[in-house]
Amino acid sequence: MSGFSSGSSSRWHSLGLEKEQQWPQGRRGHARWPGSSQSTEDLHQHLQLQTAAHVEPLVCHDMVLQNALYTGNLTEVQHHFSEHAEVNLVIEAKSHDLRWTSHELGLWSLTYQQELTTPLHVTASRGFLDCLRHLLLRGADVDSAPGGQTALHEACAAATTDCARLLLSFGADPNATSEAGFQPLHLCRSPDSIECARLLLRHGATVNAASEEEEAATPLHVAARLGLAEHVRLFLGHGASLEAENAEGQTPLNVACAQPHPPQAVGDYHEVCRQLVEAGARVNAADRDRQRPLHQACKTANPRVVALLLAHGAHVNVMSYSGHTALHNILQAAAYKLEHRPELVVRDLLNHGAVRVWPGALLKVLRHCCSSPRTVEALLNTYERVRVTEEWTEAVPEELMQRHSRFFQSLFSLGQSPRALQHLARCALRSHLEGRLLRALPELNLPPALLQFLLLRFEDVLY
Repeated sequence: MSGFSSGSSSRWHSLGLEKEQQWPQGRRGHARWPGSSQSTEDLHQHLQLQTAAHVEPLVCHDMVLQNALYTGNLTEVQHHFSEHAEVNLVIEAKSHDLRWTSHELGLWSLTYQQELTTPLHVTASRGFLDCLRHLLLRGADVDSAPGGQTALHEACAAATTDCARLLLSFGADPNATSEAGFQPLHLCRSPDSIECARLLLRHGATVNAASEEEEAATPLHVAARLGLAEHVRLFLGHGASLEAENAEGQTPLNVACAQPHPPQAVGDYHEVCRQLVEAGARVNAADRDRQRPLHQACKTANPRVVALLLAHGAHVNVMSYSGHTALHNILQAAAYKLEHRPELVVRDLLNHGAVRVWPGALLKVLRHCCSSPRTVEALLNTYERVRVTEEWTEAVPEELMQRHSRFFQSLFSLGQSPRALQHLARCALRSHLEGRLLRALPELNLPPALLQFLLLRFEDVLY
């Protein structure tokens, strides 16, 4: 076969590989060659001694063969990998990662890193099932990992379920660890990989295995971080640990709450957290920075997760190592998370007894949160009086003043007039029920409109 390079390939074939293939597979261990007193086992030991200095695998430079593999051309693959052809080849390929390399004259250039792969890896990662089956039947090493991970890792990362199933049926190790420290289950990172995860667990994959790299994450950590609700359900059903900690001391619930995500993924992360909490995850588990899930959910501004945590007893006023409470975190994030509706988080925290901002810092809050007027509204509606000065008007950009003119006009008018009696009554009742507000209100049998007013209903105006 053209394009292969190895110091031992011709010797290997000439010394008996083709002869060995003529014998029944079940008898090779003790068979003897015709006219020879040596067993095949002795012959292989002899060959290994002779080729000890040339143990490098065959390297394929044949572009025709590579093209057949990368396009899944079964006819060409069958032609090139015929009965007596070497199947455990290594292909040098460019990865998706860039690296700086040094050249002559002290110049540096940015080039793609070179990766080592095999025909088995190529076909498994691309879902070429028939080509993969042909290679395996020709004796491809199912757990070969010249590039640092096996073909099963590749299949799971690409979510090629049928290929993963075939590799496992040929004895692929479901707990093989890559050079990066991951087992195949750690690489089930897309919604489509759920069937791969099921297959791995069915074949004995360890559900609580921690990755052997800096993150030290279990598969449940990975699924929680990526918002994969089906994976979380699967892993919990197989006994995944709710309280396993990664290198940062984070449980899967911490990880799910801490992961930034777009607005359209709010529901996915809520479902992940709901499953974890209802399975018994501790809602007040602290990581190494003493951050709790509530701190992290407020940083990511997920109102549904915040409501879930508060409903299950999250401590609203506990501080992290940096001295921040959950309210601090959402106020810092509000301007950058407008589509997440940070005002809902602020209102929920206040209704659950969050300690309010020192009045002298309200101007700073306005400067930072003016792009989210309802966040400002919810906060200011917990004060009986607010000292509004000319600096407040200077803190709001003109464009925002025009877009939310009714709200900001009502805010700045507080500098000349007191708060409305209705608002003062609300503040008095909230102050009286502080810490017991949500427990007490259902017992008061109030009209729905009044109840919502007490719970800081948004009106886009201040009274």
